[in-house]
Amino acid sequence: MPEGHTVHRIARQLERDLVGHRLRVTSPQGRFAAGAERLDGRVLVASRAVGKQLFLEFEGELVLRVHLGLYGAWGLHGRVTPLDEGLVPLASLGAPRARRAVRVGEGESELAEPAGEDLPFPPPPVGQVRVRLLSEETAADLRGPTACEVLDPGAAAVAAARLGPDPAAFDEPGALAAAGEQVVDAVTSRATAVGALLMDQSVVAGIGNVYRAELLFRARLEPHTPGRRVPREVVRALWQDWTVLLADGIRTGVMLTREDLDEAGRARALVDRDARHWVYRRAGLPCHVCGTAVQVEDMATRKLYWCPVCQV
Repeated sequence: MPEGHTVHRIARQLERDLVGHRLRVTSPQGRFAAGAERLDGRVLVASRAVGKQLFLEFEGELVLRVHLGLYGAWGLHGRVTPLDEGLVPLASLGAPRARRAVRVGEGESELAEPAGEDLPFPPPPVGQVRVRLLSEETAADLRGPTACEVLDPGAAAVAAARLGPDPAAFDEPGALAAAGEQVVDAVTSRATAVGALLMDQSVVAGIGNVYRAELLFRARLEPHTPGRRVPREVVRALWQDWTVLLADGIRTGVMLTREDLDEAGRARALVDRDARHWVYRRAGLPCHVCGTAVQVEDMATRKLYWCPVCQV
């Protein structure tokens, strides 16, 4: 499932290439035809992410809310501006091309597309495209989302308010610290295992299975510990670590969570998924720190990876 950093990158991509444009909005598969009709012909005025959810604001006080869920992804065609801060994979391909095709979902990848300026634009929709957002130069195709709905601003605000704090939503240090204390209060007041609480989007927004496992390992925290038994300073440190990891993921497009890597190791990990993490997807392999086999089990409907020696 795409985690918070990916959705923030999608929001930034759409902001650069579609915000300020009057869009043709369609539903090629037909499942969103009524919603598309409400948005068609309107200017996209803002694009923002909160946790794993995307809110696209159109003129006329209409908001398109999208939650990619397990299978959702955006495909972008035509003029797709490389994110300046991106390292992998969008900016790893050299100078920006006039025509590009990019898929952004659980990961990011360039799609094979014949070179040339004489290609037809927009390209015909491929597969089950729920929504197509089309400007004169850019097409954004949404496939397979868990949620896709048109809301008024009040309903959109309610949907966003159901989510816990998202570090990327705060620019002012005081507000960021206050949001962290909200997370501390939410975790330390509950008997639920901390490993499950980190996946609860009403507690803290944007953390998914990868970041959950890696944050707990980096804190050397036993995942089954009830939230109320986790010291407040430990939860506060988790929030601060999440703030750093999320910012790095937004910048690079990669969930790289090993802080022990030197410059060469980090460069290698940016292109090698197997070198990026402490425990995630390393079941049965030796822990990088103690050598004990990494364990895997189900928690909060997802696989939890952890070290039974380091995380005590």
